[in-house]
Amino acid sequence: MQLAEQLRRAEQRYDELTERLQDPAAAADPSKLAALMREYKQLTPVMEAYRKHRALMQTIEELDSVLDDPETDAEFRAFAQAERKTALRQAEQLEEEIGVLMLPEHAADNRNVIVEIRSGAGGEEAALFAHSLHRMYSMYAEKQGWKQTVLNLSETELGGTKEVIFSLSGDRVYAKMKFESGVHRVQRVPETESQGRIHTSTATVAVLQEVEEVELELNPADLRIDVFRSSGAGGQHINKTSSAIRVTHLPTGMVVECQDERSQYKNKDRALSVLRARLWAKAQAEQDAQVAASRRTQVGSGDRSEKIRTYNFPQSRLTDHRIGFTSYRLEEILNGGLDTVFDALFQAEQAVRLAGQKGDDNL
Repeated sequence: MQLAEQLRRAEQRYDELTERLQDPAAAADPSKLAALMREYKQLTPVMEAYRKHRALMQTIEELDSVLDDPETDAEFRAFAQAERKTALRQAEQLEEEIGVLMLPEHAADNRNVIVEIRSGAGGEEAALFAHSLHRMYSMYAEKQGWKQTVLNLSETELGGTKEVIFSLSGDRVYAKMKFESGVHRVQRVPETESQGRIHTSTATVAVLQEVEEVELELNPADLRIDVFRSSGAGGQHINKTSSAIRVTHLPTGMVVECQDERSQYKNKDRALSVLRARLWAKAQAEQDAQVAASRRTQVGSGDRSEKIRTYNFPQSRLTDHRIGFTSYRLEEILNGGLDTVFDALFQAEQAVRLAGQKGDDNL
């Protein structure tokens, strides 16, 4: 379908939504009203840009009429030419903006996610960095109104995090978090460093789409489920009760452990949820591998082995290596102020997708 036809239909739908939202009867069903408002909100920037573009094109037509008129004097002709040039430039910018706005959403953008953070190279300093990353995402999730549930946590004696697995649920979670998979690198002077030397440590982040049981059914014959006692802090209850669960997926060798809950059944459900997410991610990765590099529409590969970002404390600098983005507001970002980073990544992805769409149109 051509863009002009898409925009015509979008405008018809926008007008319909505007009329329905003004109807008092719409408030009778809160869930339906929320869905209408969500769709209206998504279409609003498209319609604003589209109608502004249409007004500019009308202005250009009127200026063309002035320029075509032989009776137009030289001074007014020069003014009309300058105005036409400005309007044309603005129209071209709006065409690019509309093209990006009209790109279809990724099907997974509204999914909830499971995030896995593991300390990498750097010993205790890496574990402390992994803890900082978990804190950063937790603070961002709180600002977004998302719900966080810790599924498994392994800590060090000094307050670092060896591994943490947690779920995030809410509005457009995957759309925001999908760029975070990969190796995160920190450069800072550890508190234990007497010489003031900067150490480099890493942590890996994996963002997995949460998958419903009906979407990916696990064969019980493929699973080995072991029960054991939880380790680490937690009081006498944890020490005496075998509530921790280890699930092994025999065909792939994937192992998932959950011991954060006191209930064996809750730990099992959570472990199976993580396993489904990992298996889904594995299937998606295999599918993506079949797509030619020229057709990729994501920023970075999403591979957890890809070094994606550096957090430099001496310079208060964050650099995302995939798009060359740099910010010198590191403290704000680590306190959950990730919107500037996510917005830059989103815009870069949209530009790649738009370029890919134009390339496809030329085939």
